[in-house]
Amino acid sequence: MKPNNLKKMLAEGKRTVNGWVSIPSSFAAEIYAAQGFESVALDMQHGALDINDVVPLLQAICLSDATPMARVPWNNPADIMRVLDAGAYGIICPMINTKKEAEALVQAGRYAPMGARSIGPFRAAHYAGADYPQHANNEILLIAMIETTEAVKNLDEILAVKGLDGVYVGPGDLSISMGHPPTLDPSDKGVLAAIAEIAKKTRAAGKIAGVHTDGPATAAKRYAEGYQFCTLLNDIRVMANAVNAMVKETKGMAASEKSKMY
Repeated sequence: MKPNNLKKMLAEGKRTVNGWVSIPSSFAAEIYAAQGFESVALDMQHGALDINDVVPLLQAICLSDATPMARVPWNNPADIMRVLDAGAYGIICPMINTKKEAEALVQAGRYAPMGARSIGPFRAAHYAGADYPQHANNEILLIAMIETTEAVKNLDEILAVKGLDGVYVGPGDLSISMGHPPTLDPSDKGVLAAIAEIAKKTRAAGKIAGVHTDGPATAAKRYAEGYQFCTLLNDIRVMANAVNAMVKETKGMAASEKSKMY
């Protein structure tokens, strides 16, 4: 089976940058994934993607060196199994609040005897190799999103679940859960303390600590706290920010040139 390079890098203690695809365009995903990310995740929860988009988007990502992943819509075995069968090398699952929910994620994402995943890797066996079923349990990453006060309360139990590789913080939902406006760069002391504590406990448990951020400056803060796996916005917001900055700069230059003419 083709090795999971992201998992290897994280096991070595390296910091990685993850991309986030929300636009259902394989051409856009191909270009986006080729920009140096260690991994790229398809956002099926809040992006404009459905299962019919998954295969061509994974094919596009796989043209780069980035490890293909997906955030599934919910902790639903059918979604998890189908996305893995399509060739995703990692699953990020939203709203895991309890040990039982984390165990359900593992059951859906691992073959027996560790889990109850059904066999049928229709594209995964082509992409990863004919021996995929024998090695998938060791290569596929299963990551639980920690984004509520309930999840933070139950973090120790969640981290103890066998077969779970790590956790991923959703700062927006965590902020809302703690009574604050959603943001990818929180300033509230309570939210920041929770984010720091999640990283500390996760790394102490020998598992992967991931988090969503709004860009390099916030990612640098999270790396300093112990996070290894940081996402930089998503493709929609990256495009909007870049275009907005260019338009504003151009208009500013145009205004400046006009003022010089009179």
